[in-house]
Amino acid sequence: MGERLDPVGTVSGWLAATDSVSVLTGAGLSTDSGIPDFRGPQGLWTREPGAERLFDLQAYVSDPELRQTAWRRRLEHPAWEARPNAGHLALVDLERTGRLVAIVTQNIDGLHQAAGSDPARVIELHGTLREVACLSCGRRTPMAEELARVAAGDADPRCRSCAGLLKSATISFGQPLEPSTWRAAVRAARSCALFLAIGSSLQVNPAASLCEVAVASRARLVVINGQPTPYDGLASAALRDPIGTVLPTIVAALLTR
Repeated sequence: MGERLDPVGTVSGWLAATDSVSVLTGAGLSTDSGIPDFRGPQGLWTREPGAERLFDLQAYVSDPELRQTAWRRRLEHPAWEARPNAGHLALVDLERTGRLVAIVTQNIDGLHQAAGSDPARVIELHGTLREVACLSCGRRTPMAEELARVAAGDADPRCRSCAGLLKSATISFGQPLEPSTWRAAVRAARSCALFLAIGSSLQVNPAASLCEVAVASRARLVVINGQPTPYDGLASAALRDPIGTVLPTIVAALLTR
């Protein structure tokens, strides 16, 4: 599992010794911003297992009642009130050192960009909640525009161009990743000397497999997550400390060296 003596200091030392760091972030990074994760002790699917069906493309397309539920949930999503937390801001500080290759995020909330991360370095592997895509013609519109229709009484809004089904511009189960986005994520994993997996259960592929890609390319893997992950055994260090505390501490130690 790697070094046990002062793991935070050890990881900060690894950061200081490298000029290329890539980061994979998951839902655990945004919990301090008030956005629940999925599989944690208080996660959405832990508390409400049936909610996982909302993220299944086939179910969404075939079930009008499910779509209406999904639109109501989008209207009430905590992302609209959320603000970046100390973990997001620590990654901005890391970027300013010139070491950051990319942030590959499984999150759809846009908080990395809101914190000040360079949008060109943020790879949104699972898409974004802030846009809507038509499943028929591909037309994209701002989420706020479609939510206004829902708030006005249109429970299941359709595309204004082709009347096709609309869905948040996120990747659902049964929906392939955007090929160019995946290629960019793989490049980020292959081109770093240190790969940080932060706030991810590492149970969803292909995102989790980026850890293997990085290690196969001779990068050192560090996992920072509140719960054990399937990749802890591959990691040089696995930290269980709260992300909003440990990540800023690691980066602050780097900045004071």
